[in-house]
Amino acid sequence: MSERADIWVVDDDEAIRFVLKRALQRKGYGVRCFDSVSSITESLQRNCPAAILTDIRLPDADGLSVVDTLDTLGLDIPVIAMTAFSDLDQAVSAFRKGVFEYLPKPFDLEQVISVIERALATGEAIPREQEEEAGGRLLGESQAMQEVFRTIGRLSRSDISVLITGETGSGKEVVARVLHQHSPRSEGPFVAINTAAIPAELLESELFGHEKGAFTGAHSRRVGRFEEAAGGTLFLDEIGDMPLALQTRLLRVLAEGDYYRVGGRDLLRADARIITATHQDLEEKVRSGSFREDLYHRLNVINIALPPLRDRAEDIAILARRFLVQVASELGLEVKQLRPETIAVLESYAWPGNVRQLLNLCRQLCVMAPGEQIFPDDLPADLFSRENSSREDSAWSESLRRWAARELVAGSTELFGRAQEELERVLIDCALDQTGGQRQKAAELLGLGRNTLTRKLQKFDLQRDRDELLDRQAAAGGT
Repeated sequence: MSERADIWVVDDDEAIRFVLKRALQRKGYGVRCFDSVSSITESLQRNCPAAILTDIRLPDADGLSVVDTLDTLGLDIPVIAMTAFSDLDQAVSAFRKGVFEYLPKPFDLEQVISVIERALATGEAIPREQEEEAGGRLLGESQAMQEVFRTIGRLSRSDISVLITGETGSGKEVVARVLHQHSPRSEGPFVAINTAAIPAELLESELFGHEKGAFTGAHSRRVGRFEEAAGGTLFLDEIGDMPLALQTRLLRVLAEGDYYRVGGRDLLRADARIITATHQDLEEKVRSGSFREDLYHRLNVINIALPPLRDRAEDIAILARRFLVQVASELGLEVKQLRPETIAVLESYAWPGNVRQLLNLCRQLCVMAPGEQIFPDDLPADLFSRENSSREDSAWSESLRRWAARELVAGSTELFGRAQEELERVLIDCALDQTGGQRQKAAELLGLGRNTLTRKLQKFDLQRDRDELLDRQAAAGGT
């Protein structure tokens, strides 16, 4: 790495420019900052940085247009995009456009440094390819889903084997379909089979087909799923439930690339990308002897681990709104809107059925909610059940964590004092609501002395009066 390599930062947010500039300068980089595409385009006519770090949403143009400018000028400079992509297609488009990497906001500064170092070490951006038509339905702004998007984007030029892991209902088949749609085999068929749903004695024929008379009931030749998926993708769901004997035959197909139909003599060539999925711990099954280790390593070339919905609560509102529009269109009904307080309840729920459960809830609400807006009272009673209390109790800490991360990235200071004051204010308000305004009882509930509670209330009142005065002064100055 050149000790004084120049890094150019493009972002219309002054706080983000300041934080990135300070962090990069501490690592020995030279840094120039820009607030628009036009400003950096003009500078590129005269100078060249070692790498460019750009936001996607800029006031005058799409940040990715910087890649087009570099192409026009014949410059080979790695571009790192910064954004909070809410759906997969944007992520794939960014990679196909030619970005070296993208960083989801809010980002970790150490991650920024690491990506820049890799970009400077390789010195090459990802090859440009024509952007495909949007086809995926994966959504999410959470860090976990950003990582999934990033992985799929990197795989968009490959047909390598992928193992998708995640809980039931987390969207494994959706990911498999998106991998196919954004792969070199996208023009071929996508064939899916749930290995757990087919009796073991029939699964071999289902996969490889059979010849007439191969077994009792085989009255004619049958084409198997491998043949159906020729030139495309074969998705084997719940691969962990495949019988050991069939695992052995699947391993041979993957290793040799050919197979026979059941009862057949003609050697057939396997021409399908294999994507598998499971909700089980395959490594544990390998240890217990119920899954072949060599097959596991053949399938697990790339692993995409889907997070449960409870671990990406910030995506719930995005998903729910999309599902409400989708269901309303399917049923010919008006699109209903979620109230903010309803979203808060949904984000506090544990979602044992994951995204599939959320979709089913949206179907129910689309039909059963009486008004255009969905209130908490419109939600099924089980969303408030005791079994979800632990999630509700911890939801505030997750919200606090996200707030702190955003504030730190924005360069804010004195977070501890601000958070402590807000925590005290909320606790006191809730205690007073519970006791009908009786301070003595509220103090007992909070474990405070009455005088302490009174002092805090006075402080909050003074602060409120001061804020109102500043607001009035600001309004008067603006007229």
